Amino acid sequence: MSITVEDVKNALTAVIDPNTQKDFVSSKAIKNIKLDGNDIALDVELGYPAKSQIDGIRSAIVAALQALPGAGRVNPNVYVKIISHTVQRGLKIMPNVKNIIAVASGKGGVGKSTTAVNLALALAAEGASVGVLDADIYGPSQPMMLGISGRPETSDGKTMEPLENHGLQVSSIGFMIDPDEPMVWRGPMVTQALQQLLEQTNWRDLDYLIVDMPPGTGDIQLTLSQKVPVTGAVIVTTPQDIALLDARKGLKMFEKVGIPILGVVENMSTHICSNCGHTEAIFGHGGGAKMCADFGVEFLGALPLTMSIREQTDSGRPTVVAEPNGPVAQIYKDIARKVAIKIAEKAKDMTSKFPNIVIKND
Repeated sequence: MSITVEDVKNALTAVIDPNTQKDFVSSKAIKNIKLDGNDIALDVELGYPAKSQIDGIRSAIVAALQALPGAGRVNPNVYVKIISHTVQRGLKIMPNVKNIIAVASGKGGVGKSTTAVNLALALAAEGASVGVLDADIYGPSQPMMLGISGRPETSDGKTMEPLENHGLQVSSIGFMIDPDEPMVWRGPMVTQALQQLLEQTNWRDLDYLIVDMPPGTGDIQLTLSQKVPVTGAVIVTTPQDIALLDARKGLKMFEKVGIPILGVVENMSTHICSNCGHTEAIFGHGGGAKMCADFGVEFLGALPLTMSIREQTDSGRPTVVAEPNGPVAQIYKDIARKVAIKIAEKAKDMTSKFPNIVIKND
């Protein structure tokens, strides 16, 4: 009995993507099924970076299809295709940046920059092309965290090349000022600097640009929401009530300006003693998860308060590159995968498909 395309689809409805928790047929990942006798070839398109996942997904699909009676060779081509997704109404996506992710917090000191850089590194580790924009004009920290120094180069006097390390393209005001020099700027200068960093950096075909936001809900946040095409925002908080109070304000601000919340990350969730390994919730417990339940957004994950995270980031080798197979790096990678999947499930950006209407006088 010969195998049909319908047989292949029926078999694959039972194969669940371990990352999206959806079967490959209903998620429309299966494409171009071709039968040659009882040999089966097909494409499996993943919308999120999945370098470490492809072999496992391929094996699961082969096993399901080889279980069909009379099945011959099975050749699934599993690949990643990251596309641009919808942004705020009235804005167009940037030409060389597919998706912009804002990493924000209501207050300072909650580990937002550490989360941003490890999120970027985790996406890059899975095969994505990733950039980091350090939008914290008053207190840029990404140059130190990524171990990058020097001045950006320019070939035309108008645009500049991003600096690079650990596979990331990076732009920061920190590359252009002395480390000890305070930024005594008023709001309009700060927002103009943000736009210049974003638009005048020669980003090279980024799948994701991670924007490390300053704390609060002020000028930069407003400029970002009105003039920068943002795919979604990640809110970073710590468990104690005072941090959650400010994080809730940040979350509501993004909702008001039409930027989807991709989820919440809780930093310093528990303290792990470097001597004895004892774990204690010194800042409280469950605050981030409760906030997510209150607002109907996803809880992306919780990170411990450990000395190693601080030491690694201060040394210019954040956790995801310093200990890529360690337990904390795995948490960052899980968070990054959830964020990428949330983005992949959003509507595709269609603005580039719309015709331009030109009115001419005859």
